[in-house]
Amino acid sequence: MEALSPAGDAAGGAPVLRLAGITKRFGPLVANDAISLTLQAGEVLALLGENGAGKSTLMSILFGHYVADEGRIEAFGQPLPPGHPQAALAAGIGMVHQHFTLADNLSVLDNIVMGSEPLWLPFSRRAAARERLQTVARRFGLPVSPDARVATLSVGERQRVEILKALYRGARILILDEPTAVLTPQESEALFDTLGQMVAQGLSIIFISHKLGEVLRVSHRVAVLRQGRLVAEARASDTTQAQLAQWMVGHAVEAPVRQPASAAGAEVCVLDGVSTEGAAGALHAVSLTLRAGQITAIAGVSGNGQVALAELLCGTRRARSGRVHLLGAPLLAQPARLVAQGVARIPEDRHAVGVVGDLPVWENAVAERLRTPAFSRPLLPGLRWVRRAAARAHAARIQQAFDVRGGGLDVPARSLSGGNMQKLILGRALTAPDAGSTAVPRLIVAHQPTWGLDIGAVAYVQRQLIAARDAGAAVLLISDDLDEVLALGDQVAVMHGGHLTPTRPAEAWTREAIGLAMAGETERTPA
Repeated sequence: MEALSPAGDAAGGAPVLRLAGITKRFGPLVANDAISLTLQAGEVLALLGENGAGKSTLMSILFGHYVADEGRIEAFGQPLPPGHPQAALAAGIGMVHQHFTLADNLSVLDNIVMGSEPLWLPFSRRAAARERLQTVARRFGLPVSPDARVATLSVGERQRVEILKALYRGARILILDEPTAVLTPQESEALFDTLGQMVAQGLSIIFISHKLGEVLRVSHRVAVLRQGRLVAEARASDTTQAQLAQWMVGHAVEAPVRQPASAAGAEVCVLDGVSTEGAAGALHAVSLTLRAGQITAIAGVSGNGQVALAELLCGTRRARSGRVHLLGAPLLAQPARLVAQGVARIPEDRHAVGVVGDLPVWENAVAERLRTPAFSRPLLPGLRWVRRAAARAHAARIQQAFDVRGGGLDVPARSLSGGNMQKLILGRALTAPDAGSTAVPRLIVAHQPTWGLDIGAVAYVQRQLIAARDAGAAVLLISDDLDEVLALGDQVAVMHGGHLTPTRPAEAWTREAIGLAMAGETERTPA
């Protein structure tokens, strides 16, 4: 799709949305500082900023989840009551949150219908709702089973449900937070085409994305937040990716450059015809070799077996058939033992799996190695004495080396921004417990390591993975982001339906070929 055409009367006429002087404080932290924005009919406004810049807070105020301390909001010329999500919905505002707001124990259809029917109805219009959902899903190229329980869905599939939930309710103002993060290139193109049609019919969109090329392509105007303040507004046609990045972080950002590996090292991990249990998201006869000093990137739409692959290599899932060897010996499904053998993990969901949100930073920093002699010693059977001073010193080294900001060692991990939480997880994975050691893990399983991060945090995480490869680690990178796959992968394979294509050098793939393989059309990929 070409860039969207100018937004009709965007320069004139009454705006469909007006935010005036929005300020929100959390104790001494000013999350939003007197922010004023407008949105016109048929306009795409891109909202950019680092993690923690105030984007999510501002959108939560707009949607009624937070109440602003100062300022006002008008939608279609009418005041929007603060703190009432139903009022936002009734005004025609639909929002797809970065962190999902779904009921895990209910079906996809129940989640989408929930709140859209009056409670006093004597019956539920499920047949009509199902038909409407399937129509919307087909129209936007977002396939999902209406009867699937949300708890069984992957992260990518849950995001699809969130997008469908907003579209199902007929939003006139649509807030999209990273909407293409889990789509194939072809699906992204289809979505952009649909957005273009909706904008032409007067729909207004607030588009939040860390993909700056995508932002410039899709949006009419760009607004940039930094440290809670609006620091820049510009027409998309009048700016560049480099300028946007500089506005976001306050200085120029250089993307990491991966030099080709000099030569692949010894085999670190070998999968031979591996299958796992499960009807959905299981592996089917997967073969893969991971070598020292090499980044192997796995592309694919979430929900096609990537979780099973990551869990298998981290010891939290067993193989049903086939063999998995680590450093020449069978890999055992014992996570603690694998950590001791040099397997480091960066999990897909940093909030639910990567950290224990209520525990302080220092405890999260040593959580995966707490039973090692460096941080504890046996006291009684089943009990250990924690070497608190050593654990805190290790956490402080991680905090300093990986630039983890957001408070001291004793703040709860959930209080960190997404980027700083990911730096904590990365530091935990890559930092040896011995203060004087420079050793890196033998195998790094990095599952969506930059998902939802701003451009500065993305560059930082990617540089660390490249450095670990150059120091001799075998890196398995599982990512939905094709730019990341092609930029970091020495060799690339594509996963679809639990099957894995053969690995090939990154240079042997095109974006189109990877996109087709992600959609299961492997017969059209390069031989």
